[in-house]
Amino acid sequence: MRGENVAPTGVRLRPPGNTLNERAVGWWRAQWLVTAAVPAVVLAVLGTVIEPARFWLWLPAAVLAVAGLGCAAFFPSWWFRVHRWEVTENAVYVRTGLFWQEWRIAPMSRIQTVDTVRGPLEQFFRLSTVTVTTASSKGAIRIAGLDHELAADLAEKLTRITQATPGDAT
Repeated sequence: MRGENVAPTGVRLRPPGNTLNERAVGWWRAQWLVTAAVPAVVLAVLGTVIEPARFWLWLPAAVLAVAGLGCAAFFPSWWFRVHRWEVTENAVYVRTGLFWQEWRIAPMSRIQTVDTVRGPLEQFFRLSTVTVTTASSKGAIRIAGLDHELAADLAEKLTRITQATPGDAT
């Protein structure tokens, strides 16, 4: 059994089965583009206004723009392939990463709060993030990139299961 994913109770853990919504790829791309475009535009405008420093302002603007486009083209589809989540009657499972995989498992008895968040870009893409807060020092478990209706249903389901689960959530 060495090296296998076996819980202390002898139950074999399997990878979470749910993917995120496909619109998460567009949402992540938009985040990359906005993150790169804002400083690139500021530097380009400053380069236009400050003629002696034009080259030294336009160069990093161009580098930021190219890097932002490259990241927007590559990372979102990669993240979509490696992010998985699942909710059972016993726990919330989240797996991320390709080279350094991180599995986060929160037993229902340890859940303290369940939140949904929809930022402006998430609202545009009709997505939400569900955050499950536990007593863990590692922090909350986040499932970002869910359809907003699925996220609301998931938050309701988690709340219902958590209330029915014995334990003190500490």
